[in-house]
Amino acid sequence: MLVSVIIPTFNRAAFVVQAVDSVLAQTYPHREIIVIDDGSTDHTAQALSAYKGRISYIVMQHRGPSAARNAGLQAARGEYLAFLDSDDLWLPEKLQRQLAFCRDKPAACLCQTAELWMRNGVRLPQKAKHRKHSGWIFEQCLPLCIVSPSAVIIPTAIFDRVGVFDESMQACEDYDLWLRMAARYPIYLIDEPLIIKRGGHHDQQSHRVPALDRLRIRALCKALETGGLSAAQYNAARAELERKSAIYAAGCRKRGRAEESCYFLCLPERYPPADEPFPNP
Repeated sequence: MLVSVIIPTFNRAAFVVQAVDSVLAQTYPHREIIVIDDGSTDHTAQALSAYKGRISYIVMQHRGPSAARNAGLQAARGEYLAFLDSDDLWLPEKLQRQLAFCRDKPAACLCQTAELWMRNGVRLPQKAKHRKHSGWIFEQCLPLCIVSPSAVIIPTAIFDRVGVFDESMQACEDYDLWLRMAARYPIYLIDEPLIIKRGGHHDQQSHRVPALDRLRIRALCKALETGGLSAAQYNAARAELERKSAIYAAGCRKRGRAEESCYFLCLPERYPPADEPFPNP
């Protein structure tokens, strides 16, 4: 079974080489590696030239991580897809453990692993709010993103139903995608750290993009508008929208943006609670 590994990268020559090496070191051999260079201006192309014949290297105009991942999806030939952010690393048994898990548990077509967090070579503790859950986790995904792109393995066919990454979102595009997936599929957890997430560098999305909760609010509105939620999921998403909107509105009011504050306070009123149960389509 072929797994397509998609690695988007932008000006991370040193990191992306290490990411590729961690895929080449996988104990599962049936894989293709697709590196999408999102318009790098550093020496990424030179650094990856040593991997000619072992990776597919696609260069595109700089359009952001969503467009880069989507370009990888278009090029992929595998039955399963796995993403690896170029500043993250996989431990050698990551793919093999996940595929064995899916084989032994047929309902588990989509799963992720636990992860190690590192900053400047020092392991970081994870807060309780970042704890990963297993199974039908839509409600647990609402407060913040608890699914890591680098940790999941996904059957390619799932994207035909839920869609791809939203290229109009500057950040939180993964939060948006996981809400769509978690509403329709269980996301199982292998509670074993099989990836290393490396933080602390200046070009991370969380450092560059302000007001991430505004983007999460947008993703919640999309989830409420596009259907596919059970009544319980809909009401949980609406409650989270109400909570996030109130927090964001308070921040706007504090900064003298009264009109924006009023807009976000009133936003949840567009989505009346679901009184009657309705099934997934």
